[in-house]
Parts: sequence; structure tokens; C-alpha cells
Amino acid sequence: MSSKFAILRHGITNWNLEGKIQGRTDVPLSKAGRISLSSVFVPSLFHDVEWITSPLQRARETAKILDLKKTRADIRLIEMNWGEWEGKKLKDLREQHGVSMRENENRGLDMQPPGGETPRDVQDRLKPLLQEIGKSNKTVGGVSHKGIIRALLCLATGWDMLGKPPVKLDWECIQIFSLDATGLPSLYKTNLPLEKR
Repeated sequence: MSSKFAILRHGITNWNLEGKIQGRTDVPLSKAGRISLSSVFVPSLFHDVEWITSPLQRARETAKILDLKKTRADIRLIEMNWGEWEGKKLKDLREQHGVSMRENENRGLDMQPPGGETPRDVQDRLKPLLQEIGKSNKTVGGVSHKGIIRALLCLATGWDMLGKPPVKLDWECIQIFSLDATGLPSLYKTNLPLEKR
């Protein structure tokens, strides 16, 4: 039996709607995000699993609205630290910084916002958690962030964050990764939808 990590992105915030980079900024869910989540639930095969959430309120609130029972927060699932870029829009940063921004983005896994983390840093932060889940022979759920799920996708597929991702992820669906005993993820099932109430 292999371990599984079923991970879901938090619901929508006002910063998502405005196109702002959130990172570690503790933005709550928007009214629309709460309404949207209250009309769905996780499939029954995940009802009795342990759920780990990012400590940020948008993830914890998502878990609460989805009525996930066994939850605990884990700092390793917190969003990537976007440093000085938090609260800004990518298109504005590209206009403002021009060539240097393009060069930074072209580093893929090693792109680093000033004062922030790289996606590779995020992977390094995730690996001990993945090893713990990998050794458990259980399915564990996660409520986290786009940056975390993208870092997982890179670990699972070898994608270097340059060009298009190898699979298109639906951010309102559950992404399921199989983990071996060392915590190495592989894609098990993508875009499993939440069920309608």
C-alpha cells in the first residue's frame, strides 16, 4: 500500500480577484469564496482522513467551511514567501522591472522575489512532511496554496517551472499524489472535483 497526499487550494480571496500576489500575507477568504465553498464538500473517501492545513486563515477557513474534521495546521504548508512582491500585481512588476524581472522569472525553480523564497526553497521545506506522510501508509489531506501545489507538481514530474506545466491543474479541485517511503511524490489523480451539496 502506498501513501497518498490529497491537496486542495484554499477558496478565493479579494486579492485573488484583484490579481495581487498574496504569499505569506494573511488575507481572509472573500464573501464570494465563502459562498462558493459552502455549496460543495470533499468526496466521501476523504471524510475520515487527517487533514493538514496551512496556518494562514484563508486555508484554515476553507477547511472549516468544508467541515473537515481532523485538522491541524503545519507551517510547512504555508504559501511561498513572495517578499517585497506581496500585495503587488505580476503585470505591474513586469512593467516596473522589465529585463531584470524577465531574467528572474526565467530562473524557474530558482526565481526569487527580493526578501522571499524560491520555489526550490518551498520544495526543501515540503520534503520532510512528504517523508512523514510517505512512511505512514495512509491517505492524508492538505489545504494549502497554489505555490505549494506547483512545487509538489515539480517534484512529481520533474517540471522546472519553465514553459507550460506538464498538466493543467484546476485550482478548485483536489490533486492527489502518491508518495513512496522516501516521500518522493508521483501524480496519482489530478483535478478530482469537489461534490455539490
